[in-house]
Amino acid sequence: MSFPFQSDALGKLTLRLTVGILMLFHGVHKIFNPSALDFIRKQLASIDLPQVLAYGVYLGEVIAPLMVIIGIFARFGGLLIFGNMIFAIALAHRSQLFTLTNTGGWTLELQIFFLLTGLAVFFLGSGRIAAKPD
Repeated sequence: MSFPFQSDALGKLTLRLTVGILMLFHGVHKIFNPSALDFIRKQLASIDLPQVLAYGVYLGEVIAPLMVIIGIFARFGGLLIFGNMIFAIALAHRSQLFTLTNTGGWTLELQIFFLLTGLAVFFLGSGRIAAKPD
């Protein structure tokens, strides 16, 4: 059954813009507040990983969202966002895996949103409305 406003390309564009723009806000915050990396460095050191990996947050929260928004290597950008969120959950949100908010929602809703929408972009690709459609 076909609906009058059904469009695969617009659906993929909506997904790309949603995850890309919302994730980019986090990256821009870290650009303007470099001290935010201190927390990431400490978390990495606590599990014996090199602190230099903290700079990967710029890849996952600035470069990847721009790739997804513009539609250049969008699948790879989605995979980078997915990987970024794996690290974020493992480093900063482990203790919240099985907790709920005061209103009954899962504490990790936002993190899982980014994780799964990054994965969706990886699986779906950019669509036709992109600088470099795949």
